[in-house]
Amino acid sequence: MIKKFFRCKNCLNCSTRPRIEFDERGWCNACQWMEKKKILNWDERQEELKTIIKNAIMNKKGVYDCLVAVSGGKDGTYVTHQLKEKFNLNVLTITVRPPLELEISKKNLENFIAKGINNILISPSSEVTAKLDKIGLIKYGQGYYGWLISIHTAILKIANKFDIGLIFYSEDGEIEYGGSTSTINQSSYNQEFMKEKILNNTYYDVINSSGLNKNLLYWHTFLPADVTKELTICHWSYFEAWDPYRNYLLAKENYGLSELEEANTGTFTNFAQNDQSLASLHYYLMFLKFGFGRATQDAGIEIRRSAMTREQAIPLVSIYDGIPPVENYDIYCDYFKMERNKFEELLDSFANKYLLEKVEDRWILKDEYKLIF
Repeated sequence: MIKKFFRCKNCLNCSTRPRIEFDERGWCNACQWMEKKKILNWDERQEELKTIIKNAIMNKKGVYDCLVAVSGGKDGTYVTHQLKEKFNLNVLTITVRPPLELEISKKNLENFIAKGINNILISPSSEVTAKLDKIGLIKYGQGYYGWLISIHTAILKIANKFDIGLIFYSEDGEIEYGGSTSTINQSSYNQEFMKEKILNNTYYDVINSSGLNKNLLYWHTFLPADVTKELTICHWSYFEAWDPYRNYLLAKENYGLSELEEANTGTFTNFAQNDQSLASLHYYLMFLKFGFGRATQDAGIEIRRSAMTREQAIPLVSIYDGIPPVENYDIYCDYFKMERNKFEELLDSFANKYLLEKVEDRWILKDEYKLIF
């Protein structure tokens, strides 16, 4: 259990965030990256992108030039738009259907496809995904771990099946939001990075704990290492300064992206992570384990893009961080096949009691760790 707790002096990122680092000023590595982005030679990285695309086209064996992982939301939409409109590529997009999918997600994906986008929708076995999700929840407090696996493994398998050598994901969350900087100067990465950083080195434990055979786990297993040597996997955020709100505006104007009428539980925003109900559980568990929630992450994004000051963010984080998604508890219990009291006991077991205390059935930061506004 991580105990040491302090916040970034520029944004509100917490020292408990996995793999985060701070400089002598007390600035987190996400804020340090914000500074670097302002002076980085993006033209050089654009030239690097052009070379990667040129090589992919020269060596392509199939119909499509590249593959983009999308949900129908703002970020994958933005990346697809750039590849089609700026680079004139024949793009195939892939969506892995999430568990407990929201209607707004279906609508946004339909609107996206309606703009002439080629898309494959993969729906892995809901029973298999739910079993992996439950293992991830019980063992690691990761409520959509099975789906998180599949948005990497299934994408790689489709690329291999269609002989597509170039894959784009949206942003590198480790670099943009505060985590490992191991790929800060690398334009591409491999599936070992996916296992280690994105899946937190717990992939094999969850897969083995499932007891499922390889046929049932097809969409949740990685390709052989020698096969992935032929794939170039990139985060688009490596090649240009990443701005989620810019992506939202483009997707809304050009692809009919809709946002929720009200803010998501646990934050003050309504235009991101609107694909599934389990997202709210994911962010609540983040608060229980590490003492910060979705509002902290969203505030950091706004601060780093100069749309909000740290002082303006403090009351928002104080109000919204850690609000439990109780409106979905019955849905979660049905999905995980758990009784309500057992589910709530499980959530309580992940609470970092060094940082949190329970007051009137809600976990909150202890007074010494609260933000003052």
